[in-house]
Amino acid sequence: MTIYDKMVAVYAEERGTATPNVEQEVMQRIALAGLHRGGFFQHAAFYGGTCLRLFHSLPRYSEDMDFTLTEKRGDIHLENYFPAIVEEFRLAGHEVSIAKKDKKIFGRVESAFLKENTEVYDIKFQTKKTIKVKIELDIDPPLGFTTEQLAMQLPYSFMSRCLVLPDLFAGKLHALVYRNWKTRVKGRDWYDFEWYVRWNIPLNFAHLQERIHEFSGVIIDKTTFLDMLREKLATTDIEQVKADVRGFVDNTRELDIWSNDYFLMLADKIVFL
Repeated sequence: MTIYDKMVAVYAEERGTATPNVEQEVMQRIALAGLHRGGFFQHAAFYGGTCLRLFHSLPRYSEDMDFTLTEKRGDIHLENYFPAIVEEFRLAGHEVSIAKKDKKIFGRVESAFLKENTEVYDIKFQTKKTIKVKIELDIDPPLGFTTEQLAMQLPYSFMSRCLVLPDLFAGKLHALVYRNWKTRVKGRDWYDFEWYVRWNIPLNFAHLQERIHEFSGVIIDKTTFLDMLREKLATTDIEQVKADVRGFVDNTRELDIWSNDYFLMLADKIVFL
């Protein structure tokens, strides 16, 4: 049995079932191990929903791995660390290839897909659907955040540099208010927002201001931002919010309480640093 198979068995036992989500999480952990071994975390930090899932037990699955440089510089690129990731998967018992994702509009983010070599652009198993992990690096990031070293024990014991929770909360609220999916809504942002409030995680508003300024060029105060947040929470179709997140949680009954008024109540509970 390979390291990969053992990890799938361990996490499947924890979750009560072996699903593509479990295998995707195993891939995410192996990718993190490769990045660590390659020295990536000397220059970058992990953030976003997958960071929250893997290191803080967020009870929803998360697809993408988001990273940010810890300072603005032009010589650090994901491609530099691809050999370390590929080698980590080889040690775990699987060959993978990494291809740059081709998008016309990336903003300031570099992306890649990790894919098993059964086909060039897909991970395929005989009885399972295609599984792929997208990793992104912000090469011109908003700064003003703090990081911490957090431990992971599989596929071996190593440390990952991650944004601290108040700064992760800032990133999530920025996404919730400013994300533009046109006719769609990302209910996973709402799920994470509820999680931060439930656990009384304070919001680093200074970092949120930095993110908004980098994104839109304006400086915003707390009152104005809260007004924007409440407007978003009050007017978004809550059924679309639920529909987006439903496939990422095991217990969909926890969405029963969700309503626009419920989320407006949560907004009143935000604690600022």
